[in-house]
Amino acid sequence: MTESQVSRSDLSSVLGVEIGPELLELALTHRSFSYENGGIAHNERLEFLGDSILGQAVTVMLYTEFPFLDEGELAKRRASLVSTVALAEVARTIGIGAYLRLGRGEELTGGREKSSILADSVEAIIGAAYVSRGADEATALVLRLILPLIDNPDRFGAAMDPKTSLQELAAHRNLGALTYEITDSGPDHLKRFHASVLLGDVVAATGEGSSKKQAEMAAALLAWTNLQDPHQ
Repeated sequence: MTESQVSRSDLSSVLGVEIGPELLELALTHRSFSYENGGIAHNERLEFLGDSILGQAVTVMLYTEFPFLDEGELAKRRASLVSTVALAEVARTIGIGAYLRLGRGEELTGGREKSSILADSVEAIIGAAYVSRGADEATALVLRLILPLIDNPDRFGAAMDPKTSLQELAAHRNLGALTYEITDSGPDHLKRFHASVLLGDVVAATGEGSSKKQAEMAAALLAWTNLQDPHQ
């Protein structure tokens, strides 16, 4: 058994489901690795399968556990719990990034921390669990991964559209008008943008990103999170 297989066996233990080593390796193989290694199989088919299983498992769980929520609120919670933001947090908690098979380009640009890649890998692992162990164990895996997030689904909903969520919260609390101030740094090919979000004349939070939009969204999400904290 190779070192990579040993480490992926450790991942199976963390996940709490025994997935065949070849299938688990496939679930962790990004298309960038495939393209650089002769077009070998990658995880997008498993991701497609896992996405469906994830959606069904979360839908049934919400319907069962929250009998007093209406359809609109159930849909909102489902969207937040299966969002890229939520799944990426699951991946980071488990440490999935360390196990990914990425092409050189993704390695050089921080692919192991990219939310989209991490979220897709979680869905692929769910798909692999279904193929390897069946529907019941795949559903059980979904619930183990998602249950820690249920107490605060609004946070992931806000992460999907932080500027709108912050605007709504500021209006609800009469906190004043929101404005954003943007600066940038670095050479043109590696420019970083820095955003400050102001409530009235007060800087509520700052954020940065590779585009103005990303920087503003990072600042808005941090401001929204801070405003949810009763100690703020």
